Amino acid sequence: MSVPTLQGLQTALSGLLAEQQAMDVTGHNIANANTEGYSRQVAVLETNTAIPVPALSALTGQGGQLGTGVTVETYTRIRNAYLDAQWRNQNSALGGAAAQAEELEQAQSAFNEPSSTGIASQLSNFWSAWASLANSPTSAAAKEGVVAAGERLANAFNQLSAQLQTISAQATQQYEARTAATGEVADYANQIAQLNVQIKQAEQARQPPNDMLDRRDLLIDKLSALAQVTVTKQADGTDTISFGDAAEPLVEGTTVNWPQTLTSAAGGELGALLSLTGPAGPLTAFQTELDAVAASVASTVNALHTSTPFFTGTTAATLAVAVNASEVQTSSTAAPGGNDVALAIAGLRGGAAESSYSGLIGLVGSRVSGAQNEQANLQTTLTAIGNQRQSVSGVSLDEEMTNLISYQRGYQASARTLTAMDEMLETLIEHTGRAGL
Repeated sequence: MSVPTLQGLQTALSGLLAEQQAMDVTGHNIANANTEGYSRQVAVLETNTAIPVPALSALTGQGGQLGTGVTVETYTRIRNAYLDAQWRNQNSALGGAAAQAEELEQAQSAFNEPSSTGIASQLSNFWSAWASLANSPTSAAAKEGVVAAGERLANAFNQLSAQLQTISAQATQQYEARTAATGEVADYANQIAQLNVQIKQAEQARQPPNDMLDRRDLLIDKLSALAQVTVTKQADGTDTISFGDAAEPLVEGTTVNWPQTLTSAAGGELGALLSLTGPAGPLTAFQTELDAVAASVASTVNALHTSTPFFTGTTAATLAVAVNASEVQTSSTAAPGGNDVALAIAGLRGGAAESSYSGLIGLVGSRVSGAQNEQANLQTTLTAIGNQRQSVSGVSLDEEMTNLISYQRGYQASARTLTAMDEMLETLIEHTGRAGL
């Protein structure tokens, strides 16, 4: 009789302890409801090992097993590896699209079209200056106007070329800053490697390091914006992280392999930055097309202005006016008042140079619009996946409050059971003691 009665006390006590620990976990969830990267945790309960009773029945001699209560088997976090991988892939794509959109928007701003100071307006003013000179071919002021208009046009090409080069240089600097030995990639990788050490030790001690696992996953999430990441789980609890198209894993257990060489195929922000400034990148294409327009202006004008080249330079960066007002040619003959050259140059309006420049502006607009649309679409998809992930791993305060009430009721019931058994034992001891007297 004494063994089952005393075991009942232990069983009730196990319920008290288990419900208390479950409430502690619930409180931890509630406290971290707004913590970035936190995953909901649960206390996994399981029954204690039962006590075998060999002969429970005096009639049949059959025994049984007496339950001994409950214990907390482990504390686990709720996480979906498939959604994590999906989110990171999408985040890498969004990181690349966002970098593309940002740099291309800067390039579009540099072109500043349509405006009164853009190249299109300066080209129009240049042709108009030649038309005015054709009307007054002997006018010194009209010749000054042609030279001034040419200089403004050349300056517009020079400035736009310099701005595009600056944008390209900034993209290169961003890449170099993030991939440097002390940059973001190295920082995230070193933190992940340190967490691998701590997580491995905790796993070996059979102490689930849920909060450290959350921190490591958050770092991997952030790393995924920079390039594609692939996570391989190891048996010792460490993660091996492949990064972009690097030849070696970025993090391998407790080892960090960085810096390494990446290409535009790395994906993410770093891949986009490399792609923007690469030989086939949009910023390179814009610069090449702009140089072609500048070369077209110089060649077509110089082909008609034969007395001396009106322009020097064959690129947007080097285009310059090479004559002064007295050297401006208006006619192909020495006859006074001739204006055939001025008329021919004025007639270049709407020709190959302007057509090429209009095509370039269309290309810039198309690339910017495409990048913006891609960014918006990827953001929508990422948000949807993030919501799915949050529905699995996130903390619902309503759900936690429901759990809290349930654990509280269980705790109260276990406490009531413990009290009842205590009173029963007290009565038994008291009566047994009196009987002995």
